[in-house]
Amino acid sequence: MESVQQTPDILVPDILVPDILVIGGGHAALAAAITARRLGASVLVAEAAPRPMRGGNTRHTRNLRAVHDAPRGTLTGAYLEDEYWDDLLRVTHGQTDEALARMTIRASADLVSFLSDCGVRFQPSLAGTLSLSRTNAFFLGGGKALLNALYREAERLGVSVCYETPARAMTMRQGTIAEVVLRTPGGELRVVPRAVVAAAGGFQANIAWMREYWGEAAENFVIRGTPYAQGDVLRLLLDGGCAPVGDPTQFHAVALDGRAPRFDGGIATRLDSVPFSIVVNRDGQRFYDEGEDLWPKRYAIWGRLIAQQPGQVAFSICDAPAARDFMPSVYPAVTAPTIAHLARALGLDPLALAATVADYNAAVRGGAFDPTVLDSCHTEGLAVAKTHWARRIETPPFVGYPLRPGITFTYLGVRVDATARVRLADGTPAPNLFAAGEIMAGNILGRGYLAGFGMTIGGVFGRLAGEGAARHAGN
Repeated sequence: MESVQQTPDILVPDILVPDILVIGGGHAALAAAITARRLGASVLVAEAAPRPMRGGNTRHTRNLRAVHDAPRGTLTGAYLEDEYWDDLLRVTHGQTDEALARMTIRASADLVSFLSDCGVRFQPSLAGTLSLSRTNAFFLGGGKALLNALYREAERLGVSVCYETPARAMTMRQGTIAEVVLRTPGGELRVVPRAVVAAAGGFQANIAWMREYWGEAAENFVIRGTPYAQGDVLRLLLDGGCAPVGDPTQFHAVALDGRAPRFDGGIATRLDSVPFSIVVNRDGQRFYDEGEDLWPKRYAIWGRLIAQQPGQVAFSICDAPAARDFMPSVYPAVTAPTIAHLARALGLDPLALAATVADYNAAVRGGAFDPTVLDSCHTEGLAVAKTHWARRIETPPFVGYPLRPGITFTYLGVRVDATARVRLADGTPAPNLFAAGEIMAGNILGRGYLAGFGMTIGGVFGRLAGEGAARHAGN
């Protein structure tokens, strides 16, 4: 199958008949495309974004979480299945499919070697606030370098890639994808594939769809990832009779600097100050335990917590010593010589914030501060406790950051089985339809998040989908 050109003045053929159509252009999509091509299938990848913005949210990633029983490559120590499962169980509060989750955890053992074989390079894992040196493998050069390596490998294998080519329609007959209509820069293209892999992400950038579940609050959300995650493919699948999975109000969302751009700010706009500060809403009141657990297990709940506050805003408040414990924002911190001055600079009521800080300081109980473990620094007597890393806020200059909910991806998706095959509403498997990545992550992530686990889901199910699609096409 010849590659389709991506320039607007090139006419495309009326119809293509590849073995496999992969819809999406991120990590999960490319894992599927490469796997299927290595098994001998012809593969067409349809990516909605232009080439410079290809890859969806993968562009902004840094790492994936992988099980290992001994030091391996850049992974230190051991991270066994039961500990991995326990970490996932804690962050999801049991809202996960254990069979699929454990399968994903076990399969993560091979992801680093698979990516290395594709030309991806890894760096020593980061320490500091994320404390991931043992559990996560970090991509050298980040998500953009990862994508470049995967695209090079896909193209070397002969995978055809169309950019600026979203899926606009699907014809399903008794659960089988018979035809997909793509809109290319050169015109409409009909594709009649033997199998389809849906790997086009969630609907977080579709504010109108988000409003259906969050109302006016959605207008204040910041979409930290790709603006191309409109959910068009997910909508086509659900309207076509695929079984939904996941709570549409749940999503991976972090605390972003409130000055971040509306779309595509990426990981650089995330703030990791929460465990070392207090977080207040626009009324100057604390509303959740900032020290509940280690940051990799809690950073992705804070976007949702802020989304539930008045105006969908919050503020991280600390003092000069604490400001040295986390990576600062890409935007300058708001600093002031007193808490009252800081409140005015942030647009807060000075008396309310001063009272909150005074009550917090009075409740702090001493201990050995250690950001890498659940230490003994805590509060006593507050309605909203801080259970770890609690230190008095008393040394100027005082530091503040405005926060907004930064949505990464939504958890509503399509139901799949352990082979990545999509399930229909009546529970039967779709004969030639597979899914991978954020579009099916809700099978495993009912709520909460574990650092690096989204990339793990994408890699594991991408490979499964590619293998399943290739076998189906071969039959």
